[in-house]
Amino acid sequence: MSAGAQPAGAGATPLSARWSRRRFALLHLSLQAVVVGLCLLVTSFPLPAPDSRYAVREATVAGPDGPTPVRLPATFPGSTPRRINLALSFTAPDKLTEEWSVLTPRFTNAAQVLVNGVAVLDTRRKASNNRPDRNAADMAVIPTQLLRPGVNELSVRLYVWGPLSGFLDTLYVGPDSVLRDAWDWRILLFSTLPVVFSSWQVILALVLGIMWFKRRQETAYGVLAAAMALGALHTFLIPPEQPSWLAGIRAAAIGSAPLESGLVLLFCMLFLGRRLTPLFAALTLGPGVVIALAGLIGGPEMVRQAFIWPGLPAIALCLGGVAWLTHGAALSRRDLVSVLLASAATVLVTCLIRDVLTIAGALPHQRIFVTRMAYAAVMTVIGACLTWRFASALNEVDSFAGRLVTQVREAEDKLRASFAREEQRKHAAALASERARLTRDLHDGLGGQLVSIVALAERSGAHGAQIGEAARSALRDLRLVIDAMDDIDGDLMLALGAWRERTAARLRPHDIRLDWRPLSPAGLPVHQELRPWHVIQLLRLLDEAVTNTVKHANARCITVSFGSFTNDDGAARGRIIIADDGHGFSGRATPQGRGLDNMRRRAGRCGVSLSLDSGPDGVRITLDLPARFPETEIPA
Repeated sequence: MSAGAQPAGAGATPLSARWSRRRFALLHLSLQAVVVGLCLLVTSFPLPAPDSRYAVREATVAGPDGPTPVRLPATFPGSTPRRINLALSFTAPDKLTEEWSVLTPRFTNAAQVLVNGVAVLDTRRKASNNRPDRNAADMAVIPTQLLRPGVNELSVRLYVWGPLSGFLDTLYVGPDSVLRDAWDWRILLFSTLPVVFSSWQVILALVLGIMWFKRRQETAYGVLAAAMALGALHTFLIPPEQPSWLAGIRAAAIGSAPLESGLVLLFCMLFLGRRLTPLFAALTLGPGVVIALAGLIGGPEMVRQAFIWPGLPAIALCLGGVAWLTHGAALSRRDLVSVLLASAATVLVTCLIRDVLTIAGALPHQRIFVTRMAYAAVMTVIGACLTWRFASALNEVDSFAGRLVTQVREAEDKLRASFAREEQRKHAAALASERARLTRDLHDGLGGQLVSIVALAERSGAHGAQIGEAARSALRDLRLVIDAMDDIDGDLMLALGAWRERTAARLRPHDIRLDWRPLSPAGLPVHQELRPWHVIQLLRLLDEAVTNTVKHANARCITVSFGSFTNDDGAARGRIIIADDGHGFSGRATPQGRGLDNMRRRAGRCGVSLSLDSGPDGVRITLDLPARFPETEIPA
């Protein structure tokens, strides 16, 4: 996507949400009026000048009809090239206390200053001062031996070679310390400052050129870089002095203003997303190319003639097109970037109109051209804004990339966790499938055989009673194992429910009642870590307690109580109590069989705390379940 696809870009502030189209148009026009007023105000400020006591204004111009009086500053129209001789005078004190100098604030094209017939200043020695678009000043110290007390002769030879008419500003002759300050100010404004702006243009042109080279779709950056490079080249080149092939190149580069303005117009079209055709680009750049060819073929003289026509009209048309595009974009889009571009175009057009009026003679005493300096400043600001915009876009891309990396990592973690859960689910499904297969095989195979053994033992009479009882015990144990292998998802209450049904059926022949008493509404807590071997140990422990009651207690009722309680560390734990109403045991009456030892070992393997109380009212066994069942058996 090109730079013009979204001119508001990163960091642009939409203003349409705050103002209607009509209100924004009035505000925009008011802003441009303020910009024009500020431009006129700044350009109308008087430049620093020495004390008027040292001004030399009255002169006579030598001509075929004799001397003609003129008052400086003065314009000298006429054919070019030619030399204009002016005669002036100034008064020096009888005794000099310091050096005196002569200051020429402004001249077109070059000036040679003579004091009492001796040349003290010749601007032709510094060719860059003689360019018509420069506002250069020059200054030279007058040798003390040339000055005479009283009136001194001052002669000026003004060299005019076009394309502008000759011009000479008020001369100043006086103490060097008085004139130096004004000269320093002019050097700062018209020599140092343009070099600073042009240096920034070189840097920004390089930056924008690299941006375009790396992102060829950003054509606007490349066009603006070319315009900035031409502007910097225009500033640093020195006008040619001797005819040569290099002189033609330098003349073509110095006359590149029409080509620069055409590139700026193309940049605005690309940046604002307007359709650019090859024919329009050729027509826009054509005058600049013609002037460049004129410099290469005909040298500086032909460039001067071509610059007036078609150079100046091309510059005016291009800057007018820039103003039309930018103001139209500002009114239609109502964003900050378009408003800034439109204000920059207003500055350039205002300065151009002022300079054209100066050339046309409407401002005869204002031979100070500001368009070139305003253009350099505006291009520097635009280039800096574009660089800032590009850097902001890169920061947004980096931020987006960082967020994207974070999101990808989070997605990877979620996907990894999902894969782990899926693996666990597959593993659990495989275990459940295998458990179901074992359960089915045990039930259909070994269970059926035990049932057959019980049936045969019952038919055998008294001799088969013991066999039948053993077979029944094995069948009960088999059913316990099968129930323990069911997937109860950590809920021990489900296993206890199945155990209750088997135990009630087992106690019925002995005329013993099984009571079921929950101690809390929630029952036993859920243990996700519960495994089949935990369930087998607990159920066998309960079976052992019931067996001991049946064999030794002579009880009529067994009560199973269960519930949850909170221990000292705040963890929820389960409790199961098995009590009977038998005669119990105490002291030496405690049974010495392996049943109780087996119960303690089973409880210890799975982390269950077992306590036993016996009295005249029966036996009470309390099983306190752990807060978390161990993953492996605890050695007893």
